[in-house]
Amino acid sequence: MQLAFVLVEPKVPENVGAAARALCTMGFGELWLVNSDLHTRPEAHWLAHGSDHILDNARIFPDLAAVRNSVDLLMATSAKPRHNRQDWHPPGQLREVLARKGGSVATAALVFGREDRGLANEELALCDLLTGIPMKVAYPSLNLAQSVMLYAWEMSGLSAPGADTAEQPAAPEARLGALRNRLASLLPQLDAPAEGKLHQWAMERLPLLGDRDIGFVHTLCGNIERRLKRK
Repeated sequence: MQLAFVLVEPKVPENVGAAARALCTMGFGELWLVNSDLHTRPEAHWLAHGSDHILDNARIFPDLAAVRNSVDLLMATSAKPRHNRQDWHPPGQLREVLARKGGSVATAALVFGREDRGLANEELALCDLLTGIPMKVAYPSLNLAQSVMLYAWEMSGLSAPGADTAEQPAAPEARLGALRNRLASLLPQLDAPAEGKLHQWAMERLPLLGDRDIGFVHTLCGNIERRLKRK
């Protein structure tokens, strides 16, 4: 599994440089930026300290929707009180969820919001899972680079040679992203429209499935699709 760290419209170039350094020390190399060129600023390189190559190779996306279309699993960092979704996980639990994905997820991305206002509700809605760092007090919040460092440390085992997620990648049509698209097309045919509770329930729990369960649901969808065609 490739895990990318996504910074959405960061405001401070030093934070981008410090985030790159955090990723490098924990064995990660994928830094993606949304609507930003701060990785090119001298201030970012001042704090990179040996991780300039991560800044130089950073991928740039126009918006978070473009990131959504590039990964199998999209996860957003968010303070828990800001939303009503049930799929919120602290970092340790999130790592366990990722470890169960096996070959069904080729690329996952962890999204960090703006320093001053985080992620918009529309951006959170694009994501499969939400995560946050439990804190004793709500303020002051963690610095952006500090948050990246904590998640990089917690997820570092996922990038290690011989980690428990090092399995044969699934074919593209058998991955989690393909299953999400398949269900989005199939559920409305089963009287479960996108705005309905059943559709929301299914989509929120889909990212929690392990590798074998994802394969099972693919098989189930195939059986339903064949039955619908016969009708």
